[in-house]
Amino acid sequence: MKLTLRFLGAAGTVTGSRYLLSCGATHVLIDCGLFQGVKNLRLRNWTPLPFPAEQIDAVILTHAHLDHSGYLPRLIREGFNGPVFCTAATAALAAILLPDSGHLQEDDARRANRYGYTKHHPAQPLYTAAEAEQSLTYLQAQPFHSSFAVGNLRVRFTPAGHILGAACVHIEAAGRTLTFSGDLGRPNDLLMLPPEPVTRADYLIVESTYGDRLHPAGDVKARLAEIIKKTAARGGLVMIPAFAVGRAQDILYLLAQLRTEQAIPAIPIYLDSPMAIDVTDLFSHYCGEHRLDRQQCAALFKAVVYVRDQRESKQLSASGTPKIIVAGAGMLTGGRILHHLRAFGGDHRNTIVIAGYQAPGTRGAALQSGAKTLRIFGEEVRINCGVESIEELSAHADYREIGDWLTHFEQAPKTVFVTHGEMVAADHMRQVIEQRFGWSVVVPELGQEVTLN
Repeated sequence: MKLTLRFLGAAGTVTGSRYLLSCGATHVLIDCGLFQGVKNLRLRNWTPLPFPAEQIDAVILTHAHLDHSGYLPRLIREGFNGPVFCTAATAALAAILLPDSGHLQEDDARRANRYGYTKHHPAQPLYTAAEAEQSLTYLQAQPFHSSFAVGNLRVRFTPAGHILGAACVHIEAAGRTLTFSGDLGRPNDLLMLPPEPVTRADYLIVESTYGDRLHPAGDVKARLAEIIKKTAARGGLVMIPAFAVGRAQDILYLLAQLRTEQAIPAIPIYLDSPMAIDVTDLFSHYCGEHRLDRQQCAALFKAVVYVRDQRESKQLSASGTPKIIVAGAGMLTGGRILHHLRAFGGDHRNTIVIAGYQAPGTRGAALQSGAKTLRIFGEEVRINCGVESIEELSAHADYREIGDWLTHFEQAPKTVFVTHGEMVAADHMRQVIEQRFGWSVVVPELGQEVTLN
C-alpha cells in the first residue's frame, strides 16, 4: 500500500506546522497550524489548500500552540468534517487558545478597517470566534500511550514535554512506523517533565526551532531579579510579554519565588491576560504532566494580581508607577502587551523583558535587533525603554538536547526529516544528526511529497 508524506508547513520556517500523510484511501493531517511572523508567511494562511479539505479523514494535533492548531477553524470552513484527535490537556488548552485567536483576528480586521491600514476593503478575519468555538466540537481527546485507529492507521501519543498536553505522534501504517516529534521540551525545564524517550521509528520527523543554538546555562532567576531591581530603582516599570501557555507560568513561578525570598522590591505584579490566568488554572488539573504539586500550583496565584477586565488593563496603562506587568502575546504580535508598550515604551526608566524565541518579522524580533520604533495599531511608536532578553526559559530543546533525546533510538531510522525551523537552523540540525549518528537526514521543502517505501 502506497504511503506518502507531504510537507505543507513548517518547512523552511518555524511556523505553520502541517503534514499530510496518505496511506491508500486514508488521508490524515498531522498538525493544522497557522503561519506566523513576517507578512509573506502570514499570507500563506489565505492560500487555498492544495487539496479538497473534505478529503481529509482526520486531523491529529501534537499540541495546542497556534502554529500547530490555529488553522483548524479555517480548515473546517473549507470543508473538513472529520475528527480531530489530541490529548486531553491539548483539548483543554485549545478551548482557550482557539476562541481567543478568533477574537484577535476579528479585532485586527475591525481595527484595520477603522484606521484604514489595509489594502482590502473591508478587511476580513481568517475565521471568527464563533467558528473557533464550533471547531472545538471536533476534538476527540485520547490518553497517552493508548493506540487508536484512524482509517487504516494506528496512532498513539507519548509525552513530549514542551507544554501541557504536548505529544509525540506515533503512527503505524502499511507495515511502517512514523514518529512526529512535535515540539520537544527540555530535560530540565522549570515546570514541564522531560520528553519521553523514543526507541524506534522507520521515519522520524523532528523539529529544529533551536537547531543551530545552545541554550545559555545562566541563573535565570538571578537575572530576572537584577532586571527588576535596577528598573524599580530608577522609578520604572517592567513589562514582560509572555506566551499564555508555558512562558507565563514560568515567569509566575520565578516571580513567586523571588517575592517569597524577598529578592525583589515589593512592587505589585500583574498578570494581564485572561487566557494566561485560565491556563495557569489548568496546571492544577494536570499535575501528572509537570513538576508542580497542587500546593505549588496554588502558589502561582498568590503572588500576583489577576487582570481579566479590559477596563482594569487600561487603568494599568494609564499609570506609570513601578510595577511588573506580565501580558500576552509573547512575540508582541498582538494582545494587551501592545497597549502597555505603546504607553510605556518611550520612557527610558522602564524595561521590557523579551523572554524566549522571537520569530523573524515579529515586533519582539525587531526589539531584539535594536528597533527604536515599532508600528503598533497603525502608528509608529517610539521605543526608548530598556530592552532585555532572557533566553534560559525556552520550552524547546536545543540541538544538543534533541541529539541526546535521539540517543534512545535502538536502530537508525530509514530517514529523518528535519522541519519546524528556519532554514539555517534546520540545516545545522541536519548536520548535527548526520555527524553524531551517521543517519540519513533530509530537510524537506515546502510542498514536497515523499513516498515512504
